[in-house]
Amino acid sequence: MRKTLLILAACMCGSLLTAQVEYLPTKDDLGKLLKTKTYVVLDESPMSDFNFAIKEVMASVWKLTEFEFIKNSEFEKLSKNENNSFLYTSLVSFEKDKTESRYVFLHFSLGGANLSIDDLRDMAAVPLSYSGTDPENYTYKLGTIVRFIQNHVNLIYEKPELITANIFKFYNDNIQDIHTKTLFLVQDELSPAVSTPARIKAIYPYKFKIVTREEINQAIADNNEDIVFLHKVGPEGKRSDARCYKIVIGASDANFYYFDYHMVSDKNPDGLLESDLKKMAK
Repeated sequence: MRKTLLILAACMCGSLLTAQVEYLPTKDDLGKLLKTKTYVVLDESPMSDFNFAIKEVMASVWKLTEFEFIKNSEFEKLSKNENNSFLYTSLVSFEKDKTESRYVFLHFSLGGANLSIDDLRDMAAVPLSYSGTDPENYTYKLGTIVRFIQNHVNLIYEKPELITANIFKFYNDNIQDIHTKTLFLVQDELSPAVSTPARIKAIYPYKFKIVTREEINQAIADNNEDIVFLHKVGPEGKRSDARCYKIVIGASDANFYYFDYHMVSDKNPDGLLESDLKKMAK
C-alpha cells in the first residue's frame, strides 16, 4: 500500500504528517477511536520481520483498544466501518517531491464509510524506515514506537487544544529533560562531524554513549528510566537526496524528547548532525 502525503506540517495535529485529504482529529473522533476495535494489518509476506515483531509488541504493550490481526486483503472492506481502527504500515511519498523517495510509516487511523484506504483519518503516523532498508534497524524499537502512539492519542484526547497547536514544539519542549538522562547513539546513525565521542563531547556536554542496537534493545527491555535513544530514519546509501528524520525517544516512558528532519546532501549527510546536538545541548 502506498500513501501520498503533502508536506511536513508546522504542527502534528494528531498525525506527524498532513495527509493528502487534510484532516484534523476532533474530540468526537478521538472518542470514537477509543471505542473501536483495532485491526493490525500484517504484511503480505508471512516471513516479514514486521509481522513477527508486531505480534509480540501488541500482546505486550497495547492497552488502548481491543485488537485483532488481519491480512492485507481484508483491510479495504473493514476500513469502510468507522467503528474500526487500524494499525498498519504504508509506503509514503511526498507530493511535489521530485526525488520520489519513499518511506515506511506506521499509522494509527480511524475508518469511515466514504473513505478510501489512502484517505483514512490518521491519529498518529511515525516514520519507521526508508523503503528498502533493513527492517532490523527498527523492529527492536517497534514496541516503544507503538507505546508512543498510544500515549499520543491519550494526550490529544485529554488535551484537544494541542490538536491545533504546534505539537512539534510540545514534544521538543522536552529537550532539556534529555540533560538528566544518558543519550544512546548508534555509530552508523551519526554524521561524520559527530562520529566520535570526542567530537560529540565538544558540542554536547551531557551524558551519552555510543552503543550497539542490542544495548538499546536491552535498555528498552529493562524499562530504563535513565536512557533516551536516537531513532534515525534515512536512505542509508539508497540515494543522496532524501529526508533524514531524527527522533529521540525515552526507553522507559516512550516519550519524544526531540523531533526534526533534514534533506540529505553533501553538507548534511544521512545521520544525526552537529546542529541536532547543539539544539539538544541548549
